[in-house]
Amino acid sequence: MDKTQVRTDVLVIGAGPVGLFVVFEAGLLGLRTHVIDNLNRIGGQCIEIYPRKPIYDIPGLPEVMAGELIQRLMTQIKPFQPGFTLGERAEELKKTEEKTYQIITEQGTLHEAPVVVIAGGLGSFEPRKPPIPNIQHYENKGVDYAIKDPEKYRKKQVIIAGGGDSALDWTLELMNYTQHLSLIHRGESFRAAPDSVQRLRTCVAEGRVKLYTHTEATDIAGTEHVERIQLKTQGKDILWKETDYYIPLFGLKPKLGPLANWGIEIEKNALRVNNAKDYQTNLPGVYAVGDISTYPGKLKLILCGFHEAAVAMQYAYQHIHPDKKFVMKYTTVNGIQGFESPQP
Repeated sequence: MDKTQVRTDVLVIGAGPVGLFVVFEAGLLGLRTHVIDNLNRIGGQCIEIYPRKPIYDIPGLPEVMAGELIQRLMTQIKPFQPGFTLGERAEELKKTEEKTYQIITEQGTLHEAPVVVIAGGLGSFEPRKPPIPNIQHYENKGVDYAIKDPEKYRKKQVIIAGGGDSALDWTLELMNYTQHLSLIHRGESFRAAPDSVQRLRTCVAEGRVKLYTHTEATDIAGTEHVERIQLKTQGKDILWKETDYYIPLFGLKPKLGPLANWGIEIEKNALRVNNAKDYQTNLPGVYAVGDISTYPGKLKLILCGFHEAAVAMQYAYQHIHPDKKFVMKYTTVNGIQGFESPQP
């Protein structure tokens, strides 16, 4: 079967918020973009993990749901008509004799461009699963590792496990939907924002949430769906608790996946970049922005990824057009000008 070929100015790996903002910044400079993502839809973690979770640190938006942020970014980049290859993981990176890069997905789709921007968030990631022997049997049958739509749990019995921000945030959100909600935590103290911890304790005192500390799930029972969870408390007391859903929120295990074999310098499971200048990796023309990049003083915030994207695209333009003199103009002067024809 012939490989599909995509040629563009900038190949973006990752269709999360930072990857989409790369498209915008590239579009302002007249650079065409094509985005590759191994997920089947646009939005990255914002869509797959917490679409209904509010985000508070996007400038100009006091509060915005993660899913809505993706919708706004898609509206923002629409004039630039980017292309997308979704549901395919970027496997290989090759340098051509024409000083361009080729990226081949696991399905054989061939992409080529002089600039590659890696905005893959955490890279390939998978949830940290609790050590329950039969848990795989109940995955998608009452065991969920991410909450995509709170309506799924309306008037249901739900047990959330975890002690970090995600576990507390979703406990405070889901208590407005569930019939009965419990939170179990292996420890006593929480690794979450103090405000969230205080709100949780208030809700527990009001009887809206049942809290089990020093407790962990050790077994699951049910026929075709989760029906009961076995809880071990204080390391010895065991009880069975009826529930419709068990949601362990222990975070994600980030993996670079194939990116680790591309010859890019890696530090602490992230891609090292030159933050003093252009957010370029050790490979000329290959940039890394957002959570997947690292440098001294790195902050893993969406707004920081937006800044990195803007700077990287300025230098990417010079990399593509070394003989052209670039003069930056504000969008208040130039406006937003899209392309007349779709991306090839």
